[in-house]
Amino acid sequence: MPDYALTRDRVETYFDRTATQTWERLTSHEKVSRIRETVRQGRDRMRALMLSRLPQDLRGTRILDAGCGTGAMAQELALRGAQVTAVDISPQLIDIAKRRLHPALATQVDFQSGDMSNPAFGRFDFALAMDSLIYYRDADIGRVIDTLAARTGQSIIFTVAPRTAFLMAFFTVGKLFPRSDRSPSMIPHDAARLARHCPGTITKIGRITSGFYISEALEHRT
Repeated sequence: MPDYALTRDRVETYFDRTATQTWERLTSHEKVSRIRETVRQGRDRMRALMLSRLPQDLRGTRILDAGCGTGAMAQELALRGAQVTAVDISPQLIDIAKRRLHPALATQVDFQSGDMSNPAFGRFDFALAMDSLIYYRDADIGRVIDTLAARTGQSIIFTVAPRTAFLMAFFTVGKLFPRSDRSPSMIPHDAARLARHCPGTITKIGRITSGFYISEALEHRT
């Protein structure tokens, strides 16, 4: 998967060398700009939407938080009783997530730096990938979902950037800048087209729009 590997490496470089402090602040309780506050609120609403698809009592379950970032989803899952494997491509973000995790939950969350699709992480009841696949093309997302589906007993809940007029314009304009001057490109997706690359069934859960944050949650079942 050469395209997938190249994008994955760019994402790691971006979050480890360019955006770590910005991301740490955005996901904290610190005051941020009005625009970033809308993104923060959108992410909080999306996390709640994804969690609503899971049982309230997660004791006895093993869950993959694929692209855990600074650890907010992993902590919520652990509070419900799950055993969580929280993976992110960025070691810097993993370090932040470890520091933020409540000590009482330490035995329930295993933080790992690496590729979310690595089979070495084992089998799970559920897998969640919040905004961690937004930089990848249809075929690459399909391969990741296929890999996770082989090791996930119930469902995979993930998000993509929806194919809206605004995001398509944003995506097109972004291509005009030199690659070295921009973050990894978020790629808008049509759910029906994406489903053709994924095994099983893809169901739309809902879309969250909050300022510059636009994301659509999908659920995959084999």
